[in-house]
Amino acid sequence: MTYQAKIETEAPETAEAVRQARFGQLPERIRLEDMVGAQPASVPDPAKDTYNADEWLVRYCL
Repeated sequence: MTYQAKIETEAPETAEAVRQARFGQLPERIRLEDMVGAQPASVPDPAKDTYNADEWLVRYCL
């Protein structure tokens, strides 16, 4: 049993028109804002950022 490939030939004008329709224009530009997503690495802890005036006494003087 032999396999015969069916080869279809198109006219050069038709092939060029198909190629132009498929590859004739560049894709739409994607803005930088759409490519980058910013989100915090962790939830902000308000207790961590509070200032305690006596904390240095506990840490360094005892």
